[in-house]
Amino acid sequence: MPDAQTRETTTTSVVLLATTPACRLSCSDGTLLDRLHDQLATLPVREVQVLTPGGGLGADLRGVAKIARISPGAVLVLPADLVAHTEALALLLEHPARGTAALVSYDAAPAPMRPPVRVDGARVAAAGSSFHTVPGSNATFRGVLQVGESDLTVLAAVAEELAELAETGRLGPVTPVEAVDLLLVGLVRWGATVRAAALGPLHADRVTGQAAAEAAVGRLAEVDEARVRLDTSVKQDDGFFATFLVSPWTRHLIRPAVRLKLTPNTVTGVSIGLAVLSAVWFSAGDQAGRLLGAALLYLSFALDCLDGQLARYTRSFTALGAWADGMSDRLKEYVVYVGLAFGYPGGPLIWRLAVAATILQVVRHAIESSYAGWAADAAQAGSPRGRPARSLLEPGDAPHAAAGVLGVAERLDAGTISRWIKKMIVLPIGERTALIAVTAAVWDAKVTFLALLTWGGAAALYQLGGRIARSAR
Repeated sequence: MPDAQTRETTTTSVVLLATTPACRLSCSDGTLLDRLHDQLATLPVREVQVLTPGGGLGADLRGVAKIARISPGAVLVLPADLVAHTEALALLLEHPARGTAALVSYDAAPAPMRPPVRVDGARVAAAGSSFHTVPGSNATFRGVLQVGESDLTVLAAVAEELAELAETGRLGPVTPVEAVDLLLVGLVRWGATVRAAALGPLHADRVTGQAAAEAAVGRLAEVDEARVRLDTSVKQDDGFFATFLVSPWTRHLIRPAVRLKLTPNTVTGVSIGLAVLSAVWFSAGDQAGRLLGAALLYLSFALDCLDGQLARYTRSFTALGAWADGMSDRLKEYVVYVGLAFGYPGGPLIWRLAVAATILQVVRHAIESSYAGWAADAAQAGSPRGRPARSLLEPGDAPHAAAGVLGVAERLDAGTISRWIKKMIVLPIGERTALIAVTAAVWDAKVTFLALLTWGGAAALYQLGGRIARSAR
């Protein structure tokens, strides 16, 4: 976990939009506004500024713009008529990146207080309001918007432009209730990358009357926030092997690890140690050694999953931890290759196969990392800071369907079985671990390397084709 000094310097400013009468509705903790204040007091928040009624939507938006220009860090904007789990707010406020993100839900139809959004690849691709439509919407915005420090200039410009449009009547009959919805629309259309923070089984609802407020508060008690936090610490979009043969039991180690005050980096270190021991046993070359090496390799991968789960549970991600985790995956894999080659009495051939398998994995990782770097550069270049990428007066955001190879890939994602097959085709780290462990334990190192070269080669061609198609798109 970050120390107290780190938390103090990375806290977020909060803007509460208290321009609707609903925020004064009563609940067991006073008013809804009081309840939000109490919740925010338990979270890493620098200060809370309440924008009270006085000048309508335009005044609210200009107030947000003023705060965005002077804030030293991220800003969270939310309406004071919100009834939400504290854990739902923490999904944004305790995320170490402090980046731009919006709280969304995938399980409800759009409604006046739940504007539609379209999420593509864990980011908000289009957002709606009473004025802006979203064809192909697949989620709803729940009123909580965090803007990272790098996007505060954009937030200020968006808020000022929206204020002018609202005051001149060019946005139609919008009201202060829609202030945060319009800000999300504006950020997306200006090209800001907005992460979609999934609400999951938690609740976050805006209310308009006393009965609705009481019902919303009552629904909060139906959910075990601690259980939800544990469940969401397990990666929801992992590989087949990790999802079904590792995570179901490593999740039970998360809380014991927290009680023992283990850090994710400590778990990563133990994982590396087990992989080295695995390589030592593989180097023995006999059946017993290969069986024990396979078991240790499996446990090493399990701890590799656990370190990420622990980081998500404690929300203690660090750049060093992410780098160490990625590097340890490469290190463990190549050390195991060396152990397998040492244990096989095949002369120079086995070392050629080991080197070939290593080179293939290096090339595959180069394809992935270089594409990720290109995508990041393209996103930065496509995020204008002087003018909107799309006019805020355009009412609709038309989705675009992929064609060719990408279209086939997207159709594969639509089916459960085909989606898992697609994940396995690329031979991710979990599947590689299983392939190494099973082939080494049942056969020998030669079979392991041949299997890695065959499957890995096909995976490399698939990845390369996909990256070329996406880059061209």
